[in-house]
Amino acid sequence: MRIALIGYGKMGKAIEAVAVEKGHEIVLKIDLDNAADLNKENIAKADVAIEFTGPHSAFSNVMKCLELGIPLVCGSTGWLDKFEEAKQYCGQQNGTLIYASNYSIGVNLFFELNTYLAGLMAKHGNYQASMEEIHHTQKKDAPSGTAITLAEQILQKIKTKKHWVNHLSDNPEELEIISERIDPAPGTHKIKYSSAVDDIEIIHTAHNRVGFAGGAVLAAEFAIQKKGIFGMKEVLGL
Repeated sequence: MRIALIGYGKMGKAIEAVAVEKGHEIVLKIDLDNAADLNKENIAKADVAIEFTGPHSAFSNVMKCLELGIPLVCGSTGWLDKFEEAKQYCGQQNGTLIYASNYSIGVNLFFELNTYLAGLMAKHGNYQASMEEIHHTQKKDAPSGTAITLAEQILQKIKTKKHWVNHLSDNPEELEIISERIDPAPGTHKIKYSSAVDDIEIIHTAHNRVGFAGGAVLAAEFAIQKKGIFGMKEVLGL
């Protein structure tokens, strides 16, 4: 598989290492200093593109890749206010777009656990849900895309919570998410249910970027065989 990497920071380099180890080839690397190289001639060398940049560039990169007809795996967060537009354009182009707030296999299993636990806790109003997430200081968005996904799963199950907020809250209708930025933390997400008699917690802690990178490469392998819009549930068959 020939891969175009859009974004060549720490995550891009981790994806490169995993991809090469699996026998794939990196044929294009796009970063801030060569953004103009994301063009028809260069992208034609690749079978699939993997995009990990930032909130301000992700949407334009996604739309450009769809325009150029390359299957795309996108892991950037903080741009989902324009996701519906990207989905519509993907359909118009008969393209392929895989998006996940987190590509780690462990995190996606954690998503399933979170949904199941929230369904159980919905019947027990004496427990109050709260969340905490910790990332490295270069993480540009807060809360993280993973935290938002977890929060939305909880809101779907626990109807007494109306929306999430990114600060401490005494309002029982608000699901609080506390964000911390501490180096060198790759990512920790904690869900806590507190009552007067006990607490219940589930925690996912990433030790490095290898899990995220491995999931992104797995998604790319999936993308070259498909048309449409997918997430990690489809990639992992969950």
